[in-house]
Amino acid sequence: MKTFLLTFCMVFLAELGDKTQLATMLMAAKSDSCLLVFLGSALALAASSLLGVLAGSIITKYVPQTYIHYASGIAFIVIGILLISGKL
Repeated sequence: MKTFLLTFCMVFLAELGDKTQLATMLMAAKSDSCLLVFLGSALALAASSLLGVLAGSIITKYVPQTYIHYASGIAFIVIGILLISGKL
C-alpha cells in the first residue's frame, strides 16, 4: 500500500500544471464531450505509465539501480538546463 500511495502522490504532483494538463484543459474547453477528453487523457497517462513500468522492470535486470539513479538525475539536470536556456 505504501508503494501505491507514494507512486500516486509522485505522479499526481508531477502532472499538476505540466504541458499535458494544459493541453487536456484546452481540449476540454474546445470539445463537446469532456468525458471523452477525460477518458482519452486517462488512457494516455495509463499507457505511458505502463511503458515506464515495463521499461523499468526490464532495465533493472541488466543495469544496476545505482546507475539508473545517476542517469535519471543527470537527465533531469540536462533537461532543466535546456529549459532554462530556452533550447527545449
